[in-house]
Amino acid sequence: MDSSNGIHYIELSPNPIRFDAVSQLTNVFFDDSNKQIFAVRSGGATGVVVKGPGPTEDTVISFCMNDRGGSIRSIKFSPDNQILAVQRKENAVEFICFQGDQPLLQDIITHQVKTNIYGFVWVHSREVALISNTGVEVFSIVPEKRQVRSVKSLSIGIKWFAWCCDAHVALLCTSEGNALIPVLVKQKVITKLPKVDLGTPNREVEESKVTLGQVYGVLAVLILQPNPLTFQMEVEVHLLNGPGLAPRKCHVLRLSLMGRFAINTVDNLFVVHHQSTGTSLLFDIALPGEVINDVTYHAPITPGRSIKPFALKLPSLSPDGQILQCELYSTHWVLFQPNIVIDAKLGCMWYLNLCIEPLCQLISDRIRLTELLLQRSNGKPVLLKVLAQLMDDQYKGTLIPVLETIFNRINKIYASWVQLELQSQTAQPSNVKTSSVKQATPPIVLIDQLDMVQIFQRIAHRSYTEAILMMYLQSLNKFNIAAQEDLSKIIITELIHNRSFDTLRRLVSYSMLLESKSVACYLLANSDVDTAISQVAIDMLGRIQAHEIIIEVMLGQGKVIDALRLAKNSLGLEKVPARKFLEAAHKTKDDLIFHSVFRFFQMRNLKLYETLSFPKTEQCTEFIQHYNNTFMTESAIKPQTA
Repeated sequence: MDSSNGIHYIELSPNPIRFDAVSQLTNVFFDDSNKQIFAVRSGGATGVVVKGPGPTEDTVISFCMNDRGGSIRSIKFSPDNQILAVQRKENAVEFICFQGDQPLLQDIITHQVKTNIYGFVWVHSREVALISNTGVEVFSIVPEKRQVRSVKSLSIGIKWFAWCCDAHVALLCTSEGNALIPVLVKQKVITKLPKVDLGTPNREVEESKVTLGQVYGVLAVLILQPNPLTFQMEVEVHLLNGPGLAPRKCHVLRLSLMGRFAINTVDNLFVVHHQSTGTSLLFDIALPGEVINDVTYHAPITPGRSIKPFALKLPSLSPDGQILQCELYSTHWVLFQPNIVIDAKLGCMWYLNLCIEPLCQLISDRIRLTELLLQRSNGKPVLLKVLAQLMDDQYKGTLIPVLETIFNRINKIYASWVQLELQSQTAQPSNVKTSSVKQATPPIVLIDQLDMVQIFQRIAHRSYTEAILMMYLQSLNKFNIAAQEDLSKIIITELIHNRSFDTLRRLVSYSMLLESKSVACYLLANSDVDTAISQVAIDMLGRIQAHEIIIEVMLGQGKVIDALRLAKNSLGLEKVPARKFLEAAHKTKDDLIFHSVFRFFQMRNLKLYETLSFPKTEQCTEFIQHYNNTFMTESAIKPQTA
């Protein structure tokens, strides 16, 4: 697990939240729901400084409280920062109302119970859940009446609990210590969920070995334990897969190490920190692994690496300041979900971030890398870069089998998105406003045809480009995705450049390119290369019944009789413009063609107007004169002799 080559795929946020470090006079508390740090300084009056993330910069709330006896065990603001809950005793919680950012110390509400309170969590701006040795109870705070009212309760013997603020779920360990029960706790709601399936009867789980978090939107119960055969540590991942389903062991993270570990979740990756080696292991449960008895066993994505070194600027009188190299994996570090690292002695709180590009350098398997990037929030630009590299001159098309698999991976997601979009459009009732219809949620990474066209444009006219384009088009067809205009045009350009007219004809005959007037006209614009292209364009126009354009093309090619036949059948006899066809026939300088066209319109006139004469509005005088001069003389058209 050597990290000496300087590649780091995990880093601490560049601007940590700074707070007063732990000392004999200062205690530090963290509220993982509001992500607030409380630095509580004891003395004659208790001074409190609260820091946390704000809309533009870190927000700071400073105030003083009376020392009411007993050290503070827990301290948390309500979600709107208007009520402060403080626990000093094991059986009581104080509620202090705020006006602005200052406490109303004369209106403290003390709520005392007959149980041992393990902790509390705010579930609403005026509702708090107390978790004690006898169960969970939700209370409503009524500041104007200085009352605390019980709203909902669940009686159950509890040994310890863990809380996931994102899922609003408390994991309760029963007093016997051999059952883990998740409980959904929301405003006025306590819902007991099926207990975690631990596999072994009467198995006891220690609080220090359990982490509760979310991955890919699903609640995960992580249990650190030694492998019974190798005695090396591994992490069981129990997922709460749906209502009524017990969280069961779905995955196991193989750490292949012994010692102390801590777990974060970053961008749907589990980051397992190993203190003695000073490294962090990455796991993605969406990637395939070894499946044993319906449980997927995962190795780390890459060998472990250290978090990127962090230099902290210290206050100093000198212009350059002082720089402190922070101790990574310090014994003073405390980790919170999902990605928070706190060094209480140093007085810093960081967010742990994923460095996706350095991680890519460590993964040689491009298919596995694709699967990884498709699940990362900032994976799209990196994946597009990887795709461009696989298609450049360095490989000259030798990686087409790899590209085929990658195309299928990205187009499977693309097809699902297209289907969701279609469903959201077709399912919308006509009497419902658009704003009230729930829109389809796009996937984490969506690579569509426009993204791919930008890459294809860079490799135009290479020896291998046609093969790559055909592979991508075939993948789209596999997932029933229609080719769009830009992709169709770049394929047409490449096929014409390579004189692959048979391939072009087949693609059009099987409707694998976009059938539109724009694409057909694009074909016609390139028809000077070969006459076959013109016919392909006409075939496409025929499919979309763009008869007017086909007629114009035929007239331009001198195929006046064919154009006239199509016009009669598609437009109707009365809508065929006589002057246009007579003019085209005259340009051919073929008397037989002109005679046939002229006689056609004479017969049309007779049928429509009961006369051979042309209406003046059709402005055919010059062609009538040409007909009379050419064909109405005695020698113009000689009768055939037997």
